[in-house]
Amino acid sequence: MAKNSRRTPSRRDSGRRGSVTVIEDHVSRSYTRNAKIAFWVVSVVAGLLAATILADHWHPIIALILGGAIGALVALPIAAVIAIWPVLRVIVWWLPEIHAAAGLVYGFMILAQHTTLAIRLTVIGTLALPFALPVVRRQVMKVAWCVISRHRLRTCFAAFIIGNNRASLPFVLWARPTLVGESVWLWLRPGLAMSDLEGRLEQIAAACWADKVTVERASQSNSALVRVDISRRDALTGRVVSPLTDEINAADDTINQPSTLVLDTGTGGLDLDDVTEASVTDTPKNTTKNGRTDNGNKPAPARAAVTVPAARGAEDISDYID
Repeated sequence: MAKNSRRTPSRRDSGRRGSVTVIEDHVSRSYTRNAKIAFWVVSVVAGLLAATILADHWHPIIALILGGAIGALVALPIAAVIAIWPVLRVIVWWLPEIHAAAGLVYGFMILAQHTTLAIRLTVIGTLALPFALPVVRRQVMKVAWCVISRHRLRTCFAAFIIGNNRASLPFVLWARPTLVGESVWLWLRPGLAMSDLEGRLEQIAAACWADKVTVERASQSNSALVRVDISRRDALTGRVVSPLTDEINAADDTINQPSTLVLDTGTGGLDLDDVTEASVTDTPKNTTKNGRTDNGNKPAPARAAVTVPAARGAEDISDYID
């Protein structure tokens, strides 16, 4: 008879299925261990210093007991902060959203307690009116994308850094909007280098919902400070309105007009612009005999007038073809 390999879910497993993990178990254990170490180190050092100072006024045994108590009181808050730092770190990450939500909720409560419905609607409409302008909406969305990119970068780093136990998460310092997206400054923790981020650019871009991501050093003297440039759109694909385009249609009529060029169909001909029609008429005509003029030379070949359309934007070459 085959043994049933399916395990009956226990009460502990069923409780885990309905819970949401904010801090991972290995992270909590690590910070708890660091808190214990910090408590004993700080309590011993602070206790000895306090006992040494109190020994001048009290009995050494009493000074030692009081010094130990003082050291424990000093070390206890430090150890508590280290132990709950993962939770405090999450609160710090979401601090802008917490402030915005608290301001909206408490602001509306105060407004509702001291004003009537008509005044509340007027105030809300006045505050919401600027968002109807496209310029205001674009500026608000730029700031919103900066906040979103900070959270997306932390999520991405937690996936391929903490998940592989390689290093600590980098500090996400600040972010500002750019013409094509956002720029986020990072402080790399020990165990992490910029080359580690350069090999994950596609993953970071996918996590930030962006087109592409580049990483550069933000300081010439410190390689731990880097800048992540997030590109969401291409600035070169937009249409630029220029006043020069209005001048093109006016110049088309002049440019497209054909120009008449006089081409010499033979060799040795000259185009003398200074010779007028009267001077040509007064000159004696040469007689032609047997295909030769009276001076023994063959007559000059006929000159043909050729109309050549001028190319748009091309240079007039009539002065060079004579």
